[in-house]
Amino acid sequence: MQGDATDLAAAIRHGSLSAAEAMQASLASAVLQEPLGAIAYLDAAMGFASAEARDSERRSAPDRFAARPFAGVPTLAKDLGGPFAGLPVTAGSGLFERNGGEADSDLAARFRDAGFCLFGLTTSPEFGLSLASEPAIGPICRNPLDPARTAGGSSGGAAAAVAAGIVAIAHATDAGGSIRVPAACCGLVGMKPTRGAIPGGPSFGNHLAGIASELAVSRSVRDTALIFDRLSGKSRGPFPDSSPVDIDNRRLRIGLLVDTGSAYPTEDDRLAVVEDAARALESDGHEIVPLAWAEFEWSVAAGGRAFADIVSVNLAALMKAAALDVSRAEPLTQAFAARGRTLPATSLWRTLDDAVLVSHRLWALFDRVDCILMPMLSSAPLAIGSFPTDHADTDLHLERMTAFAPLACLANISGFPALTLPFGQDEHAMPLPVQIMAPMGHEPRLLSLAARLEAEGRWQHRFPVAGLPS
Repeated sequence: MQGDATDLAAAIRHGSLSAAEAMQASLASAVLQEPLGAIAYLDAAMGFASAEARDSERRSAPDRFAARPFAGVPTLAKDLGGPFAGLPVTAGSGLFERNGGEADSDLAARFRDAGFCLFGLTTSPEFGLSLASEPAIGPICRNPLDPARTAGGSSGGAAAAVAAGIVAIAHATDAGGSIRVPAACCGLVGMKPTRGAIPGGPSFGNHLAGIASELAVSRSVRDTALIFDRLSGKSRGPFPDSSPVDIDNRRLRIGLLVDTGSAYPTEDDRLAVVEDAARALESDGHEIVPLAWAEFEWSVAAGGRAFADIVSVNLAALMKAAALDVSRAEPLTQAFAARGRTLPATSLWRTLDDAVLVSHRLWALFDRVDCILMPMLSSAPLAIGSFPTDHADTDLHLERMTAFAPLACLANISGFPALTLPFGQDEHAMPLPVQIMAPMGHEPRLLSLAARLEAEGRWQHRFPVAGLPS
């Protein structure tokens, strides 16, 4: 598998290398792979200080060090979300200067408590408004598996850094597929947790009416399981604490969706791999329950409207509250902000009501099935430049994103958890991903099924993790 964060943490814990040596390797890899555009901001001094603190703790307080599952592991935060103290987030926009940096969010504090050593920020599109990570201020983020293609968005920089082995795992956020789409583009595991499972405080600046979640992109299911276990729970609002459900996975009813409709067709090889995954699970004794696109079509459309309205109103409010000069933003960002300023309150209310109905309809489906297996992307990762932001047509942009990832928004709008992982490769050696959705609180089920599919060994990472002993 070319290693993961769990392997790297074990190597540091057992003394095969120090945290400082691991950080040196990540920094060297970051410099070597700078043309990928995965990293928007790098602070080597911060990285070394954090690594040296972990090495010191290993010597002086070995029990405390050993209690941190990712002790000494280098990682990167996304240039959107958090925030992480000392890392000046700009949300991929020239409207902010890279100076200062806010105090740790609750989630950032948990990242540090888990033992991670942060040293920079990964590339994001301006305000996370795209499924490609190509902000006008740069850098353009490219896919390590094929630099002519996108690494996805909006956590594209995080996915590129992990797939390239610069780091073994990286912070990521997901408001409309922004963890799962980049993970799918780069052959990684990405999970959008249940609404409320991951802390968003104290400012809830990345809340987005509940559609946004934060976690990570990783190289293995076990890394995703471990980081979710460490970071989730006791999120202190605004939703009830979501505790993972103790579930029985002996014989499941697995809903199978292999159709995304005539308006958003998915390529045959990407549908075939979903069927392959279903057969693998069926061989374990699970029951496959075919589902029809008609059962999802209204929810996909309503979810798209809700996403558009929520991000537009949020952006308009941000521009006003921070007294930002929106005319300095990218044309598409300006258009979304204008859309938010002019959106009638009654229209927003209607789309928020529809979002509730999206969740209710999915709950009804989960009366019939225990999880749903479905496509993640409609095609291979698109060429760089496929999601331009130098225009003001928000509807066209939203349509392009839906066409690329028709089912991505469902988990965000409904609040359900969803996970993607690679389950093979196409004729161009690009990953063939699948997506699994489950009821709220059923992350253990998602992770169990994903681990079963991962064990088939149908995908191998192309690049080793920096610093990991061979």
